[in-house]
Parts: sequence; structure tokens; C-alpha cells
Amino acid sequence: MTSYESKQDIYVGFCDPNHRCNLSLFRNFVERLLTMKKIFVINGGQHFAHSGGKFNKTISNWDKEFFTIDNGFELKYTDINEDYDLNEEVEKFVWADVVVYHTPVWWFGLPYKFKQYLDTVFTAGHRKGVYYSDGRKLETPAINYGTGGSLHGRNYMLTTTWNAPETAFTLPNEFFNETSVDDGVMFGFHRMNAFTGMKKLDGFHFHDLEKNATPERIENYEKNYKNHLEQVFNETLASTQAS
Repeated sequence: MTSYESKQDIYVGFCDPNHRCNLSLFRNFVERLLTMKKIFVINGGQHFAHSGGKFNKTISNWDKEFFTIDNGFELKYTDINEDYDLNEEVEKFVWADVVVYHTPVWWFGLPYKFKQYLDTVFTAGHRKGVYYSDGRKLETPAINYGTGGSLHGRNYMLTTTWNAPETAFTLPNEFFNETSVDDGVMFGFHRMNAFTGMKKLDGFHFHDLEKNATPERIENYEKNYKNHLEQVFNETLASTQAS
């Protein structure tokens, strides 16, 4: 019989001698535990007006099905609609190997409660593991801005949900002038994460969810998103670590 308790980077394993503990199995269990990827998922799907945040909650549930102990992951989760402690949230960022952000896009930006979460948590993380400074030195104030982050060695992944169809970003003469989500509306979000020292993993964007959220499309999105997670976390990250 084996079990574990975890808090931050401290792991305690028990091998009960009264139940004929198999040391080989226990050793394999411990090795797997110590190589688990630490995933911090943030659900930024704010409850507001006609938006109940249901789809971002659904995406978060897909995460919970994928990021399991059996698949080699340890998961922590925050929903910005619920109460949170700033210091505990800072600790989650510091703890994580990968931060996964889920957000709808409202009026071409983040929901205000999600923005408040980031503003307050990152401010609380100043010189506590999120960032130390803006990276510049007094003697060279014109260079090295944005290099003072403390989350180096970590990655992040972003998903966004839209009323806009994908073609609004890709077709000539459509609204976003053939500019992608990542290079356009979410450019500042990516630079924010670079400021902390994190590196971007390929994200996933869900489109046309107001007028065209049919059960068939949601089912396809679930399949495609889980395939995306498989590729990013079991292939891309593995190859990066190997190199």
C-alpha cells in the first residue's frame, strides 16, 4: 500500500510494513512522483452579465481530466470568481512548472476580475518569486527593460474564447486585418509573461462561441484541445527537456 502527501516541493511517502510493502513498486512510485510536471491552471472566465463563464469552466474540467497523477502531472487550480489569498497565489506561480491561463476576451481585453487578479498577485509577488525589478540598472537605464523576472525556467500556455469567428483573423478585409490573436489582441499579455521570465508554449483559441456553439462543435473542440495538450505536454516539453 502506498500513498503520498505533497506541499510545495516536500513529498512524504509511506510504505506500510503491515501490508507486505513491495519496495520495487514503491520505488517506482516515488520516481514517478518526483518527475511529475507541476501544472497551475487559472480559470479567468468571469461571471458577468449574460456570460456565466461556463465554457471556460468546461475547458478547466478538460484540464482536470488530462493533468492527472496517472498521466504524470500534479495540478493546482484557481478560479478567479472565488476568494483567493494573494500570497498563496504567488506560491502557486513559484511552485509551477507550467501555468495554464484560460480567459474569454471581452471588448478586446481580459475580464476585469481576471486583470485584477493578475495586477494584485503579481504585485504581491514583487521580490517574492514573480519578479525582482524591471531589469534595468541605474548606469544603463536605456537597455534591458523587462529582464528582471524571477520565473525563469517555467512555461505558460494561453487559451482564449471568442464570439469572433476564426475567419475574422485570417481573411483579407476582415476585422482583425489578418493579425493573429497572439500577435494582436493578446500581444501585451504575452509580453507580461515574458516580463516575469516565463516562456510561451503554443496556445489554443476557441472561436464563434456565441452564435455557433453547437454540441458538435463543442465535441470537436474537446477532441482537438485534448490532442493539443497531448502534443504540447507529452511531446514538445519532453523534446525540450531532452535537448
